Amino acid sequence: MGFEIRKDKQTRGAKLRREREEYFRLVDLGYSNKEASKLVGINIRTGREWRNGRPEGRKKRPRPPAHIVRVASGAPSRFLTETERIHIADRVREKATVRAIAAELGRSPSTISREIRRNRSVLPDGRWYYRPHAAQRRADARRPRPKPGRIGQNPELRDFIQDHLTKRWSPEQICHALRRRFPDRPEMHVVHETIYQALYVQGRGELRRELTRALRSGRVRRRPHRQAAKRQPRFTGNMLMISDRPAEAADRAVPGHWEGDLIVGARHKSAIGTLVERATRYVMLVHLPDGHQAEHFHKALAETVAQLPPHLRRSLTWDQGNEMASHHVFSTATDMPVYFCNPGSPWQRGSNENTNGLLRQYFPKGTNLAQHSREDLDTVAAELNARPRKTLGWETPAERLAKLLATTS
Repeated sequence: MGFEIRKDKQTRGAKLRREREEYFRLVDLGYSNKEASKLVGINIRTGREWRNGRPEGRKKRPRPPAHIVRVASGAPSRFLTETERIHIADRVREKATVRAIAAELGRSPSTISREIRRNRSVLPDGRWYYRPHAAQRRADARRPRPKPGRIGQNPELRDFIQDHLTKRWSPEQICHALRRRFPDRPEMHVVHETIYQALYVQGRGELRRELTRALRSGRVRRRPHRQAAKRQPRFTGNMLMISDRPAEAADRAVPGHWEGDLIVGARHKSAIGTLVERATRYVMLVHLPDGHQAEHFHKALAETVAQLPPHLRRSLTWDQGNEMASHHVFSTATDMPVYFCNPGSPWQRGSNENTNGLLRQYFPKGTNLAQHSREDLDTVAAELNARPRKTLGWETPAERLAKLLATTS
């Protein structure tokens, strides 16, 4: 068990601190006073006085128990009580089945099975026994809240999360990366809500608070989603609407259907065009050094799309922004039809809206986007295309596109 009995023990209580700690550890595991005292190397009466205290009326002065057991009061009915645990212990000794015990107590069989499995004491030879009072102490010790978080107790896990947050990975991406990198280490597995709690909940201190700036929202406090405001259509007539788009684009079965939009800089004087392929979520960015007016935009967009092979230029879905006023010229130059969303319906370009949120980590609102060169945009696009995506089974867009290109070739 790892505990060695000292040969030169002192009789004073202060000198037996190590023995006392080991004694109560064994008692909490379900060992009797006699067994725990023998394993620690103390007299049975010493262990009894440690556990129960010394009453009045004896030659020695009375003293309280050395280990105070906190008994939960007013526990909700969904928790097993000490009386129920005594009944379980009696019926286990009588070799009753779990289902019979559960029926007698009006509990689920899984509750009884889990209680016996969690709170039983296993001997070195493999035999086990269930003691109700020790089980009650264990349950009471597990119940207090709040409990220490897993991230704060595991430096390796904390460093991994912080390192990937600085790379602008989302908490959900980090959680799945942990499961793929450490498949056989459950202590390295967390859910994304655990990371959010470690960042936002006051007093936990498990992750540096400034890492919230690396999240897509950049908020220091969490807030609920709000419904988008409706907008009026900007231009009508001679337009292919999204309802006319082929079904193969809607179900993402065939690659080559794209969604696009602009992210606009300070005072609407600069912008960057964004393109996202619906099947692979592959990102391309359009450099606009001459501005985002219609006469300049369609040329820059056509130059970017011309880099794609013909079978990856099937359609483009856009909102009703003024920059697409020359969409007929673009379609003629690229042989790529443009379909327009309904007014105030950004969810009809969900992949592009999601990508624009990712890009705002690199190009914050209220900044001058004209300062970014073509090379800067290519670097950002390459970084996004190298991130694992949940919708792709945690593959990266670059990997998924490479598979499609290899298949078609």
